[in-house]
Amino acid sequence: MKYNLTGDNLQFVTLEIEPGDKVYAEAGALVYMSGNINMDAKLQGGLLKGLKRTLAGESFMVTHFTSVGGPGLAAFGGNCPGKIVAMDITGKEFIAQRDAFLCAEESVKWEIAFQKRLGSTFFGGEGFILQHLSGEGMVFLHAAGDLVEVDLKPDQVYKVSTAHVVGWEPSVTYDIQAVGGIKTAMFGGEGLFMTTLTGPGKVIIQSMTLPQLANAVQPFLPTQSSGGDSGGFQLKF
Repeated sequence: MKYNLTGDNLQFVTLEIEPGDKVYAEAGALVYMSGNINMDAKLQGGLLKGLKRTLAGESFMVTHFTSVGGPGLAAFGGNCPGKIVAMDITGKEFIAQRDAFLCAEESVKWEIAFQKRLGSTFFGGEGFILQHLSGEGMVFLHAAGDLVEVDLKPDQVYKVSTAHVVGWEPSVTYDIQAVGGIKTAMFGGEGLFMTTLTGPGKVIIQSMTLPQLANAVQPFLPTQSSGGDSGGFQLKF
């Protein structure tokens, strides 16, 4: 499938959909589409699958896109400033953080996955419920901030700050380790635990998480006041 990534830190992906191709996307991800594209919201996989999607941070239903009378275009974007990763999942599997899925060809299989280690669930930051991607074709993931893809060699180790791991191949060992001494844990600013990734396999790391982004803009959001001509709200600067 032909695609084009547009933008820098507010990216969207434009897919060229041929007649017979089928693409599905997270509800609300559409930016624009050509006039010959049909869209149809479906409860893909039935009620149970829809409930699983909500647990994994996605919408209850997904939207399917097909073209009529020739190639068509459909563009999709994430819900926050960030980057999009294009990945051919054919012959591969990938585990992604909650709510990372953006869109994919219909031949890509989406399932939920669970953290295998209890410590990773409580301290890893990626959450207990993850997304498992397999099948064939292209899938597109979105995450806040800038992204870097690292191909870990066998036994190569990366230590990543909590919640900054977007996803990894199943061959990568994922674990949580405590930060050095008490002084480092209390005053180092990185928290008590870090995510440890051991190769081989691909991992994707983000520079900023969605909670970090929210915390950065929160001081500048309007706040309710007791009165005045501003309609009861004041802006912080």
